[in-house]
Amino acid sequence: MSILASILTACATTKLPSIATVPQVDLPRFMGDWYVIAAIPTMIETQSYNAIENYKLNADGTIATTFTFNKGSLNGEFKTYQPHGFVIENTGNALWGMQFIWPIKAEYRIAYLNDDYTQTVIARNARDYVWIMARTPTITDTEYVKLTSFISNLGYDLIKLRKVPHNTSKATNP
Repeated sequence: MSILASILTACATTKLPSIATVPQVDLPRFMGDWYVIAAIPTMIETQSYNAIENYKLNADGTIATTFTFNKGSLNGEFKTYQPHGFVIENTGNALWGMQFIWPIKAEYRIAYLNDDYTQTVIARNARDYVWIMARTPTITDTEYVKLTSFISNLGYDLIKLRKVPHNTSKATNP
């Protein structure tokens, strides 16, 4: 019996608490370009440079998303992905489903948004991916430390966090 108990204990996982979202997001104000400052990246983002996420509110309430970046270097191959966002009702517009491939919708939690809508943190309860984004391609070191501390407090492993380089001296797309 003690062997079975040991095996079950070893296999048990500690469930982390759900990541809170901001209370309310003004969707029209949230729309537009967001530069990815740092991320625990998805498979397609591991070599991203000049990464920008753009949101546009559709008439039906969905979010047209365009994610662009250069692959492998600041001047690497230009890539574009266009997932669709779906705002989950009764969440203050702070919880979305993001769909790259039908019918799967990935969780997208707006966990942090400053008052002037210039910095945000997008998180997932699984703590597998996270994005620090800003309206500008760079933020101050003080702001970066504040946001990385915030995501560390959510339970993320900062060792996996990758700063995304941006070329601020020229356009990134062809």
